[in-house]
Amino acid sequence: MSFLKESADDVRQVARGWRWGRRSQVPRSAEEFVLPARSTVFPSDWSRRKPAIAAREVAQKGGLQPLFRSVSRTRVEGLDVLDRVEGPVIFVANHASHLDTPLILLSLPDEWRRRTAVAAAADYFFDTWWRAVGSSLFFNTFPIDRRGGTMAATPGEVLADGWSLVIFPEGTRSTDGWMGKFRMGAAFLAKEYGVPVVPVAHRGTFAAMPRGQGWPSKGRRQLTIRFGEPLVAGPDESVRDFAPRIKDAVAALLDEDRSTWWEARKRVAAGAVPDPSGPQVAQWRRVWEQTESPEADAPTRRIVAWRR
Repeated sequence: MSFLKESADDVRQVARGWRWGRRSQVPRSAEEFVLPARSTVFPSDWSRRKPAIAAREVAQKGGLQPLFRSVSRTRVEGLDVLDRVEGPVIFVANHASHLDTPLILLSLPDEWRRRTAVAAAADYFFDTWWRAVGSSLFFNTFPIDRRGGTMAATPGEVLADGWSLVIFPEGTRSTDGWMGKFRMGAAFLAKEYGVPVVPVAHRGTFAAMPRGQGWPSKGRRQLTIRFGEPLVAGPDESVRDFAPRIKDAVAALLDEDRSTWWEARKRVAAGAVPDPSGPQVAQWRRVWEQTESPEADAPTRRIVAWRR
């Protein structure tokens, strides 16, 4: 029995070291480095042509909007700022959920919504043809590269064609509902192409559909969204200086939504706007804090208090 066992062990050892098929004899760590092939991302320019625009209008107004209203209640503030600016503009918003994009688009006036495109991660929304077609058709997305692929269209080209953009400078959805670090891409585009930035802040989307959840929670959760005063980069203002101004504007809008316009403006003047990245406490406490939906009757209470 020991002879058979030893023989079996010998066979297994030989099998492990045998060069099966075309396996290289050179260890992978010693192989020469080769740059990965650059892939071309699914083209999306068709989604900004007249047939697709007409199809998207039907899809959004006839399908997306009724569905969105069936799973959420929305309060929109600050749309009057769009009366004082001409497109194209860059809408810059915090990013907490897949509900953010439909919330922003469906909150815009029709004439703005029809000429607004959304920057989306190429490696997520354009990794398969059906996801690329669906997101392009319903949300007019175009890919933003995060892994070195070749783009079919760039944000600058979309802006140059007269389309406004929705950009989430955090680059990905928040894991706990609080705002993350802003990248400087939106500030660069605004400076480079001379277009205004409209800051946008929303609350409630994380509570309604946090990251990792495939469908909104039961019950029509309350969502709020606010549009702020347009920001324009000064002639001598660098991108590095302009980017923090954009983030501060979004943070002030979040503060305003949690309190009142007057209280938020006083904190802005005093340089005491609450940090939108949230308190540095245990992760479960950060998540727990953001699972509460905004109050539905907050605007009514504030108006009554003001009249008094």
